[in-house]
Amino acid sequence: MHIGVCTIELRLPGNGSLKGKRSVLKSITTRVSRTYNVSIAEVEAQDLWQRAVLGVACVSPSASYAHGQLERVVEWIEVNRPDVELLEYRIELL
Repeated sequence: MHIGVCTIELRLPGNGSLKGKRSVLKSITTRVSRTYNVSIAEVEAQDLWQRAVLGVACVSPSASYAHGQLERVVEWIEVNRPDVELLEYRIELL
């Protein structure tokens, strides 16, 4: 069994409130969770309006599949959410 963990740092440039941030992140987390069957949540910077850190985790019998799944999540955010700037991401396999 392999566990994949991805930390994604985002900037939300057009956002002006925590309520707006929650709306954007809720949309992303719901869609990613349903599409890729992963667990995803905001893990840092909860009180900052224009910055978010998401944690994504998946479990797989194959390390390469887990890594690929997390890469696809990052790619989906880049392609489908032009309102969000991807600053950095890091993938770890446990």
